[in-house]
Amino acid sequence: MRTGEPLPGVGDVLAALATGMWHWDTATGLVTVDAEAARLLGLPAEQTTLTEAQARARLHPVDWNEITGVVRLAVTEGTLAEVRVRIMDERGRIIRTVRSRSKPSYDPVRRAFELIGTLQEVAEPSPGTPAGRSAVTGDWRRSREAFLLDAGRALAEARSTEEVLRVAATLSMPGFSPDGLAVFGVEGDQLTIIGHHGQRPGTEAPFSHMPLETNYPATEVVRTGRAVYLSSPEEYKERYPATWPLVERFGRHSWAYLPLTAGGRTMGAWLAAFAYPVAFTPDERSVLTTVARMLAQALSRAGTAESERELTDGLQRSMLPTLGPEIPGMSLSARYVPTGGGLQVGGDWYDMIPLPNGRFALVIGDVQGHDVRAAGLMGQLRIALRAYASEGHRPDAVLSRASRFFCGLTHTDDPADLRFATCLYIEVDPVTGVLETARAGHLDPVIRMADGTVLIRATAGGLPLGVDPDSDYPTTRLALEPGETMMICTDGLVETGGHDLETGWMRLRKTLEDHDGDLEELADALVRAVHGPSSHYTTGPLSDRREDDIAVLLLGRHGEEPCGRGAPGAVRPTVRRTMLTVAQVEPERIAEGRQQLRELLHDWPSAEQVDSAVLLVSEMLTNVLVHTDTDALLVAEVTGFPGERRIRVEVTDAGDDLPHKRTPGELASSGRGLLLIELLADTWGVAPRGVGKSIWFDLHEPDDAEGREARADGVEGRRARYVSDGSGAA
Repeated sequence: MRTGEPLPGVGDVLAALATGMWHWDTATGLVTVDAEAARLLGLPAEQTTLTEAQARARLHPVDWNEITGVVRLAVTEGTLAEVRVRIMDERGRIIRTVRSRSKPSYDPVRRAFELIGTLQEVAEPSPGTPAGRSAVTGDWRRSREAFLLDAGRALAEARSTEEVLRVAATLSMPGFSPDGLAVFGVEGDQLTIIGHHGQRPGTEAPFSHMPLETNYPATEVVRTGRAVYLSSPEEYKERYPATWPLVERFGRHSWAYLPLTAGGRTMGAWLAAFAYPVAFTPDERSVLTTVARMLAQALSRAGTAESERELTDGLQRSMLPTLGPEIPGMSLSARYVPTGGGLQVGGDWYDMIPLPNGRFALVIGDVQGHDVRAAGLMGQLRIALRAYASEGHRPDAVLSRASRFFCGLTHTDDPADLRFATCLYIEVDPVTGVLETARAGHLDPVIRMADGTVLIRATAGGLPLGVDPDSDYPTTRLALEPGETMMICTDGLVETGGHDLETGWMRLRKTLEDHDGDLEELADALVRAVHGPSSHYTTGPLSDRREDDIAVLLLGRHGEEPCGRGAPGAVRPTVRRTMLTVAQVEPERIAEGRQQLRELLHDWPSAEQVDSAVLLVSEMLTNVLVHTDTDALLVAEVTGFPGERRIRVEVTDAGDDLPHKRTPGELASSGRGLLLIELLADTWGVAPRGVGKSIWFDLHEPDDAEGREARADGVEGRRARYVSDGSGAA
């Protein structure tokens, strides 16, 4: 028999005896029931196939846990699995109790259980009576253990008072489930209602702000720290006549008031009210007491967490700046996401500082650590940077002074307590878009160009602040073109989620390339790329699990009016540009130049041309460092409409000697630079610059297969001449 197939004819015989049949295969997750079993489950009396979730929804939650435990035990012992099950309707009310008998088997190949069994309704004595309790004695202890485990797990995972109350409202205790719950707190000398379930809204008003001297069970529990059990309305009326009229209208028959005690202090009371008489046996009192203790601990944890969040929010609001007034021609956006541990504060920060010359400075940094000390050091460092910047110092001087200041703050005889801070300081000219940067061990800025091309702008840098009070911080000048956006961030944005700097950057790069909205939308997209759908952060949503602080700052320069070939909506010509200075003492930056050129040509259709351009750039920069004693300036620019673009690469130096072609021998290790340029470039040249010179070359984008073939023929022709005239080897 397979799940979904008609059940055997014996089902007709069993139906006459009011017994239903069912078949459950955990591999498929389907439960097939005949007409009688469907009726017992509260469904239309016809054979049907249910999913496990649909079947589970018809059963009492505690009974479902009992079934899974009994099935495993029956497989182990090779016996029948028998259990009583309470059937629930759509409103969560118990409509009947049935007895399930089944013969389970386990398939090790499929790693699944298969059960064929019967359902039969059984007469259930009234809940809370001795007969009712004795009828479930065999299942009671196992059900209680399963219930307490589930309740403890759910309450331990609740993170707020609201979540704790939601869990408490869904608790269904084995054998005697209350239909009314309330949690009382204390404010001063008054009882308050924290939350309730099972009563209509507004009916709690008489019990809210009730003086603790009132003759009411909950106030007595708070005053004495001892539970109060009331098994009948008569007992309630006799012991608490003053408040009985307030309770009588709810129509309950038994009440249990238990203290909520945490840390040796009674913080409130918990009410469980029953619509039927309950004798409150020792077993039942034990369950209620255990639940009350777990509930008190959960409320205490939630209250502490909420207080910490309020403290954190206040601390963040006091430390994080506003982005200041609107800047003509530019837009700013920022996000700060604290770490998920402790007080959720750390050492990441950002700032925007108005400068005396009409410019402004952007600062982002990260003080080592994720604790209150890191947050305190961050606040002091941010104030110092503001002071130095406001005095009109250049970016390198601002960081040099900040490093000396931070060394004084963090000086200690204990090496384990030494702290340092990374920082990126950028002075922005909003008129020209010029950015003057100084970097102290921080990540380089990232530029998103108008067409979506994304580049990491390599900048000169020094040691992190606080490492050496005499550190120097060289300045690098960049330009933010119209339509471009700069992103600066801390490493938490890159490395969260188990990524390193390389893989984390690739994740963010895709977000930057794909996003074409405003800066606020881009900032949200960057955070979502790291954390996924989120729920709260300083200026927007934030995910609940955070590995490191995140600070990100976006600066956009407004683009020019759309331009094209005369018609509205015409294709906009590409304009991309990158600049890089390679100093004599930094030959390793030649590799950065090659990487930036590849990123600039990320969508170039000819991979061979890209390889040629990278080879020529490497040759030109190396020649400057080898044959002169000056630095090299690399400027690469892509212009033109898609399909007919041009890449021009220019390397400038301050040397006086102009390059010239030579004829190196086969074994020569140099002298082929200009020959390579002539061979691989479409056009090239050397130009004096008054002081120094520049050498440049152009490559033109092939617009179709025929053009690419013709261009390849031209390259091959030059290569053939290069070989035939004896100037090089094939």
